[in-house]
Amino acid sequence: MAAERTYDPLLLENQLCFPLYACAKEVVRRYRGPLEPLGLTYTQYIVMMILWEHGGMTEGEVGKIIHLDSGTLAPLLKRLEKQGLIARTRPADNERTLFLSLTDEGRKLKKAAAAVPCAMENCIPLEDAELMQLRTLLKKALRGMIEKKA
Repeated sequence: MAAERTYDPLLLENQLCFPLYACAKEVVRRYRGPLEPLGLTYTQYIVMMILWEHGGMTEGEVGKIIHLDSGTLAPLLKRLEKQGLIARTRPADNERTLFLSLTDEGRKLKKAAAAVPCAMENCIPLEDAELMQLRTLLKKALRGMIEKKA
């Protein structure tokens, strides 16, 4: 009679967090190639997509969308500003608010960035239906985690 193996919660193979972490890290690594000609990191690309979609908004609003605090987001935004892609301004009526807007160069970059999703199309080797299911489950998990945090 073979000895039954008991569930060990500390085995790496039993963790959900590790394949999520490793997969996310690999996806971000694969973005480097398509983003390099644009001069963007993955996180900068995410910020630019938000601004291309929504136009100007505050640093806090962007941070909320991408789940980054001001301390992490501020240096990234400074680099985007130095690259001439965004403008950061403080409204006269609220000096504590930092408003972000696209520059002409930032708006022009959107056309070149349109090639990135195509370049990443087969990054995750799953069928279309599986990819949609994965995205749905990850969004559901994230929503639940955020609601628990609040």
